[in-house]
Amino acid sequence: MKKNYAGNIFSFLMITVGALLASFSVICILIPNDAIDYGTAGIAIIINKLTGFNLSVCVICVFLPFWLLGAFILGKRFAVKSLVGTVVYTVGLEIFEEIPFELNTEHFIAVAFGGAILGAGLSLILRSGGCIDGSEIFANILIRLIGDKTGRNFSLTYVLLFFNAVVYSAVFILINRNSALLSLLVYVVATAVINHFTDRFEAIKQVTIITKAPDEIVRQIKDDLHKTCTMMDSSGAIAGDNKTLICYLNYFELQKMKDILSAHPGTFSTVSTIDEILR
Repeated sequence: MKKNYAGNIFSFLMITVGALLASFSVICILIPNDAIDYGTAGIAIIINKLTGFNLSVCVICVFLPFWLLGAFILGKRFAVKSLVGTVVYTVGLEIFEEIPFELNTEHFIAVAFGGAILGAGLSLILRSGGCIDGSEIFANILIRLIGDKTGRNFSLTYVLLFFNAVVYSAVFILINRNSALLSLLVYVVATAVINHFTDRFEAIKQVTIITKAPDEIVRQIKDDLHKTCTMMDSSGAIAGDNKTLICYLNYFELQKMKDILSAHPGTFSTVSTIDEILR
């Protein structure tokens, strides 16, 4: 119990630090250098630039519908962590707007540096089970719906690429060409950092579970994740006969899987990244 309590405190602390890093990057580096964030935060910045509405309010209004969907489909724990991250992020936007900061360097270098800080912040949030970008929630929900219809596992990559292509096309048309190109650099640098620290969070994850009591784990995976497993007989040199389960998930579902497995002491599991599943 104490271990779980300490782990939860640490995860919320990392979400807070990550959200502050992201808001610092957006307000103090990206926007002053004519670049914007990507995903739903990018949409909020576009609205802010075109209308003059308060940026924090725009962020909340754009993100809220996606958060509600995520809370309903991905569960209460995800909803709480995402809400905390978003609140800290929007408060950070307000705070850093009042703090004078100037990065005296070329736009290209400043934007690359800002994208790296943004990626580091978002990595902390994702690794802690949270999310402050609605595009990732949208991609997860869409992939889940497609998976339920087809019975297949798909990567989040193509949905995220399409979503952000629409965002940057809007920047190109509604703001200007240079801003769109600099914002694209932000996306490339930030996602490179995120992929490094999360082992390509948009890719399919294979979870291999070794257990002596598979029935309850399989039931929870079916009920909570709407997934099935491949089950095989296996044997350990010390543990003796057991079962090996193989299940394919996306990164956000992986957080729920960790919760399921934490309730089954003695269970051993590994996670690997899968580039493609052939059928």
